[in-house]
Amino acid sequence: MKFDNKIVAILREDLLVWQKLNVTAFIMSGIGGQQDVLGEPYEDGSGNRYLSMSKQPIMIYSAKGEQLKDLLLKALHKEVDMSIYTEELFTTYNDDDNRAKVAEFNVNDLNLVGIGMIGKKNHVDRLTKGLKLHE
Repeated sequence: MKFDNKIVAILREDLLVWQKLNVTAFIMSGIGGQQDVLGEPYEDGSGNRYLSMSKQPIMIYSAKGEQLKDLLLKALHKEVDMSIYTEELFTTYNDDDNRAKVAEFNVNDLNLVGIGMIGKKNHVDRLTKGLKLHE
């Protein structure tokens, strides 16, 4: 199946495993909450219902901190929607504090550890060109 858009998560490569999982969950929740990416709910053979999941694959890449910053600055001028996660969010424990912490920093000073992105496939492919898939 072909999709007009592409969904990616880009994680700073030096994060601990629990941090990578946490960042991925948070940035993808932003994408799922704002876009028409969710399919229909699931149901097993016993009739138990489960929540919907993404209709399309999500590619996960690794990047260095400077690559994340460059990617964000370029993406701000493309037709893509993004969610971000900064290192400071590892020290906060609710949505209000998370937003307040991000608001403390100018875009050039964000200490990014993850970016979720959805946009036209060719735009996202150009932005992520050269990044390696997460291992």
